[in-house]
Amino acid sequence: MNKKIIIETAMLNDGKLILETKEKINGLIPAEQILVDSDHNSFIYLMENQEEYTYIVLPEQLWSYLKTAIEQKVTVLLKAEHEQIELPNFLDELEYVLSNIKGNSNYGNELVTKVEGFFLSV
Repeated sequence: MNKKIIIETAMLNDGKLILETKEKINGLIPAEQILVDSDHNSFIYLMENQEEYTYIVLPEQLWSYLKTAIEQKVTVLLKAEHEQIELPNFLDELEYVLSNIKGNSNYGNELVTKVEGFFLSV
């Protein structure tokens, strides 16, 4: 079974989006891929270690931080206590996923409507 780490706190600071967790992140390696959890209106950044994948869950309440990160082209970091890991290609992957969601009912009408209204409105 894959482990899930739900990000509850995020902050923009000094050109960085910092996603904070109390879970241990040592040994995790960014897989540089973002998935979508349509059932929970979340994005998932994939990380791995030698045994399994770990899902870094970014729920809807963090979308405003994600949108600002895209607009400002900031570096994205995962932080836990005294450790932090840069998440390479985070913004490129997120923009790719967002473009795939636009008008694509395979993600479910509710998610498509929310994503289009929040991220893709002019």
